[in-house]
Amino acid sequence: MHRLYHVPLSPFCRKVRLVLAEKKIEVELVEERYWEKETDFLRRNPAGKVPVLRMDGQVMAESAAICEYIEETNPTPPLMPKDPLGRFEVRRMVAWFDDKFHQEVTSKLLYERVNKKITKAGYPDSGNVKAGAKAIKYHLDYLGWLLDQRRWLAGDNMTLADFAGAAHFSALDYISDVDWNRNGNVREWYAKIKSRPAFRGLLADQIPGFPPPAHYADLDF
Repeated sequence: MHRLYHVPLSPFCRKVRLVLAEKKIEVELVEERYWEKETDFLRRNPAGKVPVLRMDGQVMAESAAICEYIEETNPTPPLMPKDPLGRFEVRRMVAWFDDKFHQEVTSKLLYERVNKKITKAGYPDSGNVKAGAKAIKYHLDYLGWLLDQRRWLAGDNMTLADFAGAAHFSALDYISDVDWNRNGNVREWYAKIKSRPAFRGLLADQIPGFPPPAHYADLDF
């Protein structure tokens, strides 16, 4: 059995979970308190970060690298285009979410409101929360503009870019930090991907002390 060391609301872990589920690869989920920096976990990943995937006799870290490994070793259904320009756009959008969106939004909202409490790292910084709430509006507008021109975030087919985006948005939606009424294109996109069987595990997550809103697991919002 493959094993994924993860944190339920981590968008990086969620991205890997979505890819594994879409590929119908069964995996044992092990919650990892990475902030405690236990010796056994640091042996698995000296960087001290999740996710960490034990698969095919290997221990792998870094979510983008893990997802591409899964794609290359399990190419059906495909989550990367065949043409170089298409693969570039997917990787650009994955980086957009895991770098820019994460720094400007996820780290300012989810990490302040949830991670600080779980890791006992203090109280939320109201300045960061306000900055994240402002920044997400820009990102929703940008994604809405992209979806005016294409069916999915990186083109006409669903790809790893969509799972990267959905991983971040689903974590934020768990704490009611997404205004789905701001852009109809983004709402429609998220409804499509949220309805996929691969999403069921994420929608079943329950974080002690942080109950999800009623709409979180509702496929019709």
